[in-house]
Amino acid sequence: MTLARTLRQALTIARRDFTATVFTPIFLLVLFAPLIMGAFGAVGGMGAASVADARADKARIVAIVPAAATRAVTAADDRLRTAFRRDEEQPPALVTLAPDGRGEAQARAAFDAKGYEASAVLYGPLDAPRILYGSRGKRAADYLGLLAGDALAAQRLGGALPRVTVTKTPVTGSRAGGGAASYRQSASFAVFGVFLLNLFLASQVVGTMAEERNNKVIEVLAAAVPLESVFLGKLLGMFGVAILFVGFWATIVAKLGTFLPPDVARALALQTAVGLPAFGLVFFTYFTMAYLLLGSAFLVVGALASSPREIQMLSLPISIIQMAMLALALAGTAHPDSAIGWLARIFPLSSPFAMAGRAATEPALWPHLAAIAWQLLWVSLFITVGARLFRRGVLQSGSAKPRWFRRKPAVTPLT
Repeated sequence: MTLARTLRQALTIARRDFTATVFTPIFLLVLFAPLIMGAFGAVGGMGAASVADARADKARIVAIVPAAATRAVTAADDRLRTAFRRDEEQPPALVTLAPDGRGEAQARAAFDAKGYEASAVLYGPLDAPRILYGSRGKRAADYLGLLAGDALAAQRLGGALPRVTVTKTPVTGSRAGGGAASYRQSASFAVFGVFLLNLFLASQVVGTMAEERNNKVIEVLAAAVPLESVFLGKLLGMFGVAILFVGFWATIVAKLGTFLPPDVARALALQTAVGLPAFGLVFFTYFTMAYLLLGSAFLVVGALASSPREIQMLSLPISIIQMAMLALALAGTAHPDSAIGWLARIFPLSSPFAMAGRAATEPALWPHLAAIAWQLLWVSLFITVGARLFRRGVLQSGSAKPRWFRRKPAVTPLT
């Protein structure tokens, strides 16, 4: 009966916090924050891309070869460029110059040409070419070396290389995606996904708790219901806000995914050891566990902080701990059978991240049941300890010291 009453009180507070957060104009800014950040990133990326394109339009690779070899070098350049996709960085356009007898001096002079910006310059015989390159021309220099070898082979074979007809057939299935390598890639995605969602959403709990403490609302709630119910209710209310946020963007991403070309969709598809339906359920469960663990820690921070400055000072160590847990989980995912892998799965703050990665690489499901029970235990401990800290440190109720530190009252003997 007591447990049912505690849950009922917690759900009442959760509904209050959820309504107060969602039905406000500010929530629209939170909901569309990824779109706003993406827009700023896109603007910055477009600016950087325009600068890079302007530089790429002037960049050239120069081959100083005799007239007899110019055709072979140009044909070799056309052949080698077919290996680059449109979305890959291609070598700069080729410029051929006739040698004037100055050798290296002519090659160095090509870097000072006004009509283009030379990245790398080739001169000398094709069987022993010399290449000069600038600060960003190392790859262009490698390409010129391949170009010289291809052109020399074509010359020695009579002016043209034999044509090869290639038949390309895409292969689908788990082995086509790389097997264990694809599983590890999905594991890294799971770890980063859980981390980024919690980094963005769990920190919002701090502000709500601190604001209600300053407005004395939290004291009114604490007078009506137990503090454990207050903490659990606020955690569930903000978790409902997080679910609304994740569901909104997950729906949009899923709809946008239907418009992707089939090749792109196959390349972006996750491949997991437990299967996609089970992986989705496990991912959501560990996102929930990580949110409850981190959210309960942020609740304690918001309850103990009395000003925004204190919130910032207390939130910084938690953010550093989050980054450390991410590094620990990634290391554990890369080496699952090592000591660091076991530590990442057992330590409560890193356990949701590491176990989400394990779901992508290991098909067994029973370890996840044990991990979820272990994490729920720590969530209850965090909420209980946070409520007691708040009661003793802020409300000044209860004993400020443990029982074994209290002094016994002095007894005066009767005379």
